[in-house]
Amino acid sequence: MFAKRLFHKAVQHHHQGPLLQGGGGPPPAAAGDVPQMNAHVALHYGIPYTASLLAFDPIQRLLAVGTLDGRIKIFGGDNIEGLLISPRSVPYKFLQFITNQGLLVAISNENEIQVWNLEFRQLFYSSQWDVNVTAFAVIEGTFLMYLGDENGLLSVFKYDIDDGKLQRMPYNIPIQFIIETTGVSLQNPQPIVGILIQPDTFGTRVLIAYEKGLLVLWDVSENHAVSVRGYGDLHMKGQITGAQRDAGEAQQSDATDESEEEREICSLCWASRVGSIVAVGYITGDIFLWDVTTRSPRQDKQMDVSSNVVKLQLASGSRRLPVIILHWSAGSHSNKGGYLFVYGGDDMGSEEVLTVLSLESAAGLESVRCMSRMDLKLDGSFADMILIPDTGVPDKSRTSALFILTNPGQLSFYDGGSLFSVQNTKEGNTLPEAQKFPVVIPTIDPNITVTNLCSLTESEVPNISLKKFCPRRCAGPVISGNMKWPLTGGVPSEMSLNEDHAVERLYIAGYQDGSVRIWDATFPVLMPMFVLDGKVVDVDLDGANASVSSLAFCSVDMTLAVGTASGLVRIYKLREHTGGSSFHFVSESKQEDHVVRHEKGFHCYVAFLASNSPVKSLLFTASGEVLATGYQNGQVAMFNLSQLSILFTVDCASGTNSPVVSLGIYSVAASSAKAEESKEESTQNAKLVRHVLLSLTTDGCVTLLDCTTGVIINSLILYQKQSSAISMYVIGANEKQTQLSENTFRSQDQAGKEGNDLDKKQEPGVEKHLKNASQLSQNGGSDSLLLVCCEDFLLLLSIASLIQGSSKHLHKMKLVKPWCWSAVFKNMDGSICGLILAYQTGIIELRSVPDLAVVAESSLMSLLRWSYKAGMDKSMSSSNRQITLVNGSELAIISLIASENDFRIPESLPCLHDKVLAAAAEAAISFSTDQRRKQNPAAGILGGIIKGMKSKAEENAKMPENFTVQTSSEHLESIFLKDSSVEPSMPDLDDPIEELSIDDIEIDDEVPVALASASSSTSHGNKRTTVEEERAKLFQGSSDVDKPRMRTPQEILTKYKFGGDAAAAAAHAKDKLMQRQEKLERISQQTAELQNGAENFASLAQELAKTMENKKWWKL
Repeated sequence: MFAKRLFHKAVQHHHQGPLLQGGGGPPPAAAGDVPQMNAHVALHYGIPYTASLLAFDPIQRLLAVGTLDGRIKIFGGDNIEGLLISPRSVPYKFLQFITNQGLLVAISNENEIQVWNLEFRQLFYSSQWDVNVTAFAVIEGTFLMYLGDENGLLSVFKYDIDDGKLQRMPYNIPIQFIIETTGVSLQNPQPIVGILIQPDTFGTRVLIAYEKGLLVLWDVSENHAVSVRGYGDLHMKGQITGAQRDAGEAQQSDATDESEEEREICSLCWASRVGSIVAVGYITGDIFLWDVTTRSPRQDKQMDVSSNVVKLQLASGSRRLPVIILHWSAGSHSNKGGYLFVYGGDDMGSEEVLTVLSLESAAGLESVRCMSRMDLKLDGSFADMILIPDTGVPDKSRTSALFILTNPGQLSFYDGGSLFSVQNTKEGNTLPEAQKFPVVIPTIDPNITVTNLCSLTESEVPNISLKKFCPRRCAGPVISGNMKWPLTGGVPSEMSLNEDHAVERLYIAGYQDGSVRIWDATFPVLMPMFVLDGKVVDVDLDGANASVSSLAFCSVDMTLAVGTASGLVRIYKLREHTGGSSFHFVSESKQEDHVVRHEKGFHCYVAFLASNSPVKSLLFTASGEVLATGYQNGQVAMFNLSQLSILFTVDCASGTNSPVVSLGIYSVAASSAKAEESKEESTQNAKLVRHVLLSLTTDGCVTLLDCTTGVIINSLILYQKQSSAISMYVIGANEKQTQLSENTFRSQDQAGKEGNDLDKKQEPGVEKHLKNASQLSQNGGSDSLLLVCCEDFLLLLSIASLIQGSSKHLHKMKLVKPWCWSAVFKNMDGSICGLILAYQTGIIELRSVPDLAVVAESSLMSLLRWSYKAGMDKSMSSSNRQITLVNGSELAIISLIASENDFRIPESLPCLHDKVLAAAAEAAISFSTDQRRKQNPAAGILGGIIKGMKSKAEENAKMPENFTVQTSSEHLESIFLKDSSVEPSMPDLDDPIEELSIDDIEIDDEVPVALASASSSTSHGNKRTTVEEERAKLFQGSSDVDKPRMRTPQEILTKYKFGGDAAAAAAHAKDKLMQRQEKLERISQQTAELQNGAENFASLAQELAKTMENKKWWKL
């Protein structure tokens, strides 16, 4: 319940301020006469075509993809995907998870630092940085992060999860401090181009790379440089090692040219498990391996630099590409080698590849050899890559998969096992093939041609047959080989896993290969149900593999009609198979019956062929027994599905071969029943045509036919202007009185308040259109209306007048710009109350019916950051308040009314952050730390108390060991809370070690002072003191001259610190005792908590095992 309230709070913030927008929310309403439609993205699948960055959470197993337009796409398991949309359309340059916390940090090109909460899919924090951010790294296991800027300043930030804010810590490392402490000459200012946290140092050691080639390994706990490397050190080097295409051959080279003393760094990565070697790529195409464990040769002039650096050269040309990307994967068995992934370094103009070098070292850096080289070809221009660690190996350096991102929006992957098993390609070994990233909705391979979003809520037949095809869990991606799919993050909603779940909505897509795929679209996670192949078993059907050009679905009897480019119309019954094994082929000249062997599932039971022209439009009658079909050549055919016959075929284009773009059916009986006519007139009308078929061709010709006989009642040209007709809609006599008004939205908003508490403001200013609409209704009388939509104007006509042969329109609305797609907007009772228009500029417009006035608008750019592309309208579809769109490899469903919650968000929304997994991972980490403390008790908290009994010198000697076993986050925070310019004190003032010694005052330090004072007193004879007084003063009342009385620490404090005031000394001692008691109680409490945590770990593991029982093998 708390999570739901927090989600509602985030949604309210989303509508109150632009900084908290996300998940596809619209921007603030633009100034103008037309209000902004309060639409939102209900569902999004696919890789954005502007993808440019990759990030991965190794515990939650989530992949994040940053884009050039301010979007972030999240991929998990079980078809779980999420889309985060920034308020500003700005490219991202840094993207990184705060591991296992459900937080994602993104930095834009305009230096805006954002923190996204994945659980609520919202932007929780945003801040504008005042300088250009050039490097960024999150410290694993903490909320701390390093940030480098263009001025050479390394800053530290912490995300406060309680306040939801990013705090800047006092600790920072300016470039001037580096120059002073290391003694190097460095251009100032100079940008930081890379930040690497050294492994196994808990974030206390960080490698800072400056643009002109300087590398500094900095220890933040000791606040000094451990090692310094730079391109100037190569003057003392005598040889380098190359890794050209003749892999494994070492090269000899002279010393580096002095004119190349400084080279710009483009990329860097660790090249060893423990962080002792760093690989650096330069703008010249060179790759250097630096050993950062030894002292700098600039500090030790006698050191041989040849053992500290190795040069890798991928090509021998004088002009080479910069080394843009470097990544390292350690070997699987030893620490003597690994694999270096390189993008760049080849000769200018060479083929774009990703190079994989296998490096081995027998004894130190000087023995590094390149054992093999692989060049992986890219499918498009390179954007980014990421190595996915193996889930089954504790050492995260081992790679299970390689993901490569190329433009535009293409993601491929390699299996780590098969990739690393390939030896040198020079020997003729076959390279492993890249596999395409598995997608939930294929849009490109195969190419999607037409879609249909269907609602089953109006179905009179129970859809029990569809339940058995709706999986409770997704089957997972199909991957060749033995690879374990690495993306398993996210938690499906309980509603989607409910066994009583009924299918309420279907998403149907037709493809270029003739196949049809159907998904369950009841919830925001599409579940694949089945694939309908165009072929029929044991039947040679011409045009079976032709591209699907039109779809129609009747929810009354669950019938699906598929029209193809060959003119073939296939009919499917989406009901449970009853054992029938017949297939019927019906054409104008013949009818064939075949006995076929159907397997489990739905199959085509009849196919009609009335014309060889491509099918352009399909329409079922209300009962679903008759199907109207319009063709590319202007013909119209009617098929009787119950009798398996072709009723008629008529040419409606009058020899012009103009395509039939839209069909409609008008019931005369229903219209006349609404008019209160006399009994005689009703009897007379009963002899008239009861159903009229209307067809609209591209040239604006409307043809009215008898649905039973096919007799043409009338054929009229609506306009002479050169404008293409696109669609038409029949508005019944009982529908045209329904207005798209504020009352309609107000009732929907009231319902929406109880669900999402979304924005109440919806399309104001509609009342002014009611008067005009009322006049149109009076002019049209009780007859139904026909709305004809052309690319630059809209026409409203009376169907009764059309039947009588009159093409005079009741209303005409000219459009400022051409549009490409339309759909109708229905009210809660199913009556048409609005018209949706999609323009070629990407604007989506909502108009009221029948006055055709603009009510509200939105845009694809504001909702999805999409620009309209040619042909996009072919794959658009609508189901009343939802619109589906396809753009490249992306698919989206937009809900036009934010208060309408047909997808039951947030209850049905899958969660991108697995809290159970996060808790189990934290418990495992705590248990592992506790086990190490048990093995070394002196390193723990109680060990610190024991160490406090020792001298201060011994304590300081043990401090590095003590740091490594403390909680990394707490230890780092204590360091970063201090200014780097102040030398940090070794022990903490609040540490019990300091309190056990009471005070650091040594008695022997005070005795010489007293002796000096006494000797000075006895040397002056003019002072009136006796020898006894001097002796009593010197020995504090002791009678034995050789044995002075030993004073207690409390006596020393009373005399020297409190000036002899015993009351003040007693109060001080009491305070110290109270403080000591409180701290001992805290220590006991922390010890008990650690013990309880260790004892409860087994129960947490059991709960996790129960949770994971129902998960598939790829999630174990």
